[in-house]
Amino acid sequence: MNIHDILKSIENLPLAVAIRENDVLFPWIESVHVVALVIVVGVISLVDLRLIGFRSHHRSVRRLTRELLPLAWGAFLIAVTTGSLLFASDAVAYSGKLPFLIKMALLLAAGANMAFFHLVTYRRVDSWDETLDTPLGARVAGAVSLCLWVAIVVFGRWIGFVDA
Repeated sequence: MNIHDILKSIENLPLAVAIRENDVLFPWIESVHVVALVIVVGVISLVDLRLIGFRSHHRSVRRLTRELLPLAWGAFLIAVTTGSLLFASDAVAYSGKLPFLIKMALLLAAGANMAFFHLVTYRRVDSWDETLDTPLGARVAGAVSLCLWVAIVVFGRWIGFVDA
């Protein structure tokens, strides 16, 4: 079984067919997807801006992440679920769209950036948690994250405007 056959079988799942053929399911799922992404990007941007050294310096990085990241993770799970449903409705076509492939690569890069930050830079958060001048690694992680999430939104939006 090759990748095309796998994608075609995903498209033929009853839920994928219902999303594709129903006049309201796709737009509703897409709307929930967009709202979830707005929450994800908004929350992550607040943390990233704090890491870069912009305002919210009256809140420690640990406090900000403790308060906001659960919301980001919840919204991210909703975005992944709705995005997967949207993908399933036309898997073959989406898999051939360059903006979709770039968006997926950018999501992986954002995940790698976050993992590196939490496994390396954040381990020493005690020494810089309350300071406005975060270490270079934190500033770079925040700036890279902001850029990646903006690009994810741009390429995600672009998906609907290209043919496979």
